[in-house]
Amino acid sequence: MKKILMVLTSHSELVDTDSKTGVWLGEFTDPYYEFIDKGYEVTLASPKGGTPPVDPRSELTENITSSNRRYKKDEKAQKAFEFTIKLEDINPDDFDAVFYPGGHGPMGDLATDEINANLIIDFYRHQKPIGAICHGPAALLTAAIEEPELLIDKEVTAFSNTEEKMVGLRDNIPFSLEDRLKTLGAKYSSATLPFTPKVKVSGKLVTGQNPASAEKAAKELIKLLEN
Repeated sequence: MKKILMVLTSHSELVDTDSKTGVWLGEFTDPYYEFIDKGYEVTLASPKGGTPPVDPRSELTENITSSNRRYKKDEKAQKAFEFTIKLEDINPDDFDAVFYPGGHGPMGDLATDEINANLIIDFYRHQKPIGAICHGPAALLTAAIEEPELLIDKEVTAFSNTEEKMVGLRDNIPFSLEDRLKTLGAKYSSATLPFTPKVKVSGKLVTGQNPASAEKAAKELIKLLEN
């Protein structure tokens, strides 16, 4: 049985606001059940271990997905989420792929976490699939400074500047993810219509733009594993 590591943020703070962030729940649950239903073993990890913060907006009625509802009845999945493994205790040799859900949280911890960067570099050098959606690609940034080929000339997507403005958080994030990916040499593109699905596959790297892209990104990662 192939094993997938899902790395979740431990960060809940936004800049200059009392509003909270964290994991966008559907960006965890949609891929999680895609992987589980295909028979993969999924392990959850986070920088601090334990229960990751959940972006409260992702639990609003208008953002609930069928996988969210399934998760609320799934005691095994809830327990795994409650007791994520500390990132420093993860051995990348134990896994066949890694996947990063979004929510704005990764911009505050995974973007600069050296343990995470080393993990990604290990997956990249061993040609294992790496998936990331929405703000999850922030987890690639420090790794790409140390291993530039990770992003140079790669076709990628992530939550766009336009979408940041439309959700009203452009002034509450530490940097523009779209701009940072471009600076590191990636060929960034986004969907014509904001908040509609867009997924890019470039070599072993899979990126999705937003919550609507989560399920498709997971399916593309599965294709890489099965091929």
